[in-house]
Amino acid sequence: MTRKTVSALLSIAEIRLRDAEIDQPRREARLLLGLALGCEPIDLLRLPPDSLAESDRFDSLLDRRCRREPMAYLSGRCGFWTLDLAVSADTLIPRADSETLVEAVLAQRPDRTGLGRVLDLGTGTGCLLLAILSEYPAAFGVGLDISPGAALLAQRNAAANGLSARCAMLCGDWDAPLAGGFDLILSNPPYIPAGDLAGLMREVRAHEPARALVGGEDGLEAYRRLMPVLVRRLLPGGLAVLELGVGQAPPVEALARDAGLATCGVRSDLGGVPRALLIQRALDD
Repeated sequence: MTRKTVSALLSIAEIRLRDAEIDQPRREARLLLGLALGCEPIDLLRLPPDSLAESDRFDSLLDRRCRREPMAYLSGRCGFWTLDLAVSADTLIPRADSETLVEAVLAQRPDRTGLGRVLDLGTGTGCLLLAILSEYPAAFGVGLDISPGAALLAQRNAAANGLSARCAMLCGDWDAPLAGGFDLILSNPPYIPAGDLAGLMREVRAHEPARALVGGEDGLEAYRRLMPVLVRRLLPGGLAVLELGVGQAPPVEALARDAGLATCGVRSDLGGVPRALLIQRALDD
């Protein structure tokens, strides 16, 4: 066990993080030291600069961050919507862009008591499904992921947020383990074209699961597999909301139409990118 002053630890970390080409190295140094000490970064400002702190755990976290491991994986936590979620290398890190899907559902289904069965395909941490269940108290959800680790993590997140009695998290390939239909289907599928993976931030391409990122050569492979699932599982009058990558709204809308599905709008994220495609199944289907 080694001890150094808080000031020395922050200075060393700032230099190393800058050398690793990490933005805002001083801020990141405070985040890492707060994580190592089990306190909020703002609490560090209340400590005298010559205070001593154990550095072994801090050194380990700093090494990992300099290898560009995402901060969320270091802390094991991430906020999404109003939820606090556990994250792991089995899952993508939930992002604010995906909250656009939740906003789209709320706008399309304003009656908070009227939603029944919800399906989340590729649930990951469970973020989309759990956010919807937190807003619709009468709904019951099924989260499905091909990764056993992801399904277990989603189950833990449901329990931690008091929602485990209203959902089931399953491991399976698309809708293979399912029976029956759903009033709402959500999915944030892999949509990065394979050739674009190398151009992503190192934190993403080197640490987040490629299977949850890459959607084939053109990024549309998962959508092609999704459309028949929507045809099978979406109840008459039901709604599907799919996350989109940049520029993917027109081709995914075309895939939906080719499958006999009707699109009913696209919702953009805060950056103005069309992010959520809404698909409605007619009542008389």
